[in-house]
Amino acid sequence: MDFELDPDQQMLAKTVGDFAKNESPVARFRSLRDDEIGYAPAVWQKMGELGWLGIPFSESLGGFGGGFVDCAIVLENLAATLVPEPYLASVVLGGMTLARAGNASQHAAYLAPMIEGETSLALAYAEAQSRYDVGAVETTAAPDGAGYRIAGEKVWVLNGHHADQLIVSAEAPGGVSLFVVPRDAPGLHVKVAKTIDGHKAAFIRLEDVAVGADARLGEEGSGTAVLDRTMDFAAAAAVAEGVGIASTMLQMTIDYLGTREQFGVKIGSFQALQHRGVDMYAETELLRSISMAAMVRADDDDSSVRRSDISAAKYQLATGGIWVAQQALQLHGGIGVTDEHDIGLYFKRMYALNALFGDQEHHVARFASDPAFAEAAV
Repeated sequence: MDFELDPDQQMLAKTVGDFAKNESPVARFRSLRDDEIGYAPAVWQKMGELGWLGIPFSESLGGFGGGFVDCAIVLENLAATLVPEPYLASVVLGGMTLARAGNASQHAAYLAPMIEGETSLALAYAEAQSRYDVGAVETTAAPDGAGYRIAGEKVWVLNGHHADQLIVSAEAPGGVSLFVVPRDAPGLHVKVAKTIDGHKAAFIRLEDVAVGADARLGEEGSGTAVLDRTMDFAAAAAVAEGVGIASTMLQMTIDYLGTREQFGVKIGSFQALQHRGVDMYAETELLRSISMAAMVRADDDDSSVRRSDISAAKYQLATGGIWVAQQALQLHGGIGVTDEHDIGLYFKRMYALNALFGDQEHHVARFASDPAFAEAAV
């Protein structure tokens, strides 16, 4: 497997990295934590103008025809300065679900404006009892004339507080199905919640929200299969972002060890701390390599290969990624646990990424349940 980025991908990484450093430093994220939206629609629109929001979508959908590797490159570099715009929530969760399940008219109505940065999307799939099972849906979509009436509750909907359209999973007569619901639809109630990492999400309550038949994405009963595939993209995206977080925390820690003095010398001169730094580097590179494999496999139609590699990467994020974050925080000493220092912001984001789209226990179980693994273990 070739893990080298081609010249276009290297240029993309540099462009996004320069944008994040120059136009969205960590101080910007800090200032937006208490903002009503939590990010700037103008910056989101600029990302659309730069073409980043259309990277993983085919040219026929108005995108740039890139692969998931290119999408992950954007996520990794945005993570370096904690850029708050909802790339993962809108492009990966909402956009890729819509691209896979929607028809041409739905793509034109909902996906194209998002790609341009004019609107954003959210995927409302999680419920209080569902844990990581996208098929565990108690929200209902009852037939009503030519359309449906949707009733139920969704939790921790990323970007659900500001998205123009929400893609909602609901149990229809034919099985779990997906519906596009405007955020301002009558009967849809939004409660904004702050997340551990300083972002915002929403608790959504739908009280007999009426939608037309044209709001349904794909056939009745197709929702679980579509969401399963979306969760693979999302888990790989979380790992890619985690690489950006780990790499930045590593560099911040090395810089701190080279400036902080104790007993009249730089603490980076202590051999024990040098060993810790080397171990952090090794874990970061291991996470990077397995993330690359997950990036490539995310586009693979072979579900066994795709799921096993992505679960392995998510496991590594939960072990090596978390370990790097813990070491970085500890090596910064007391200042590391204060809100004034940036290292804590990265630490919180790393923990949030581990909770999203399957935690360590979930992905170990999923990996072990793969038939190919069972055959190899015999």
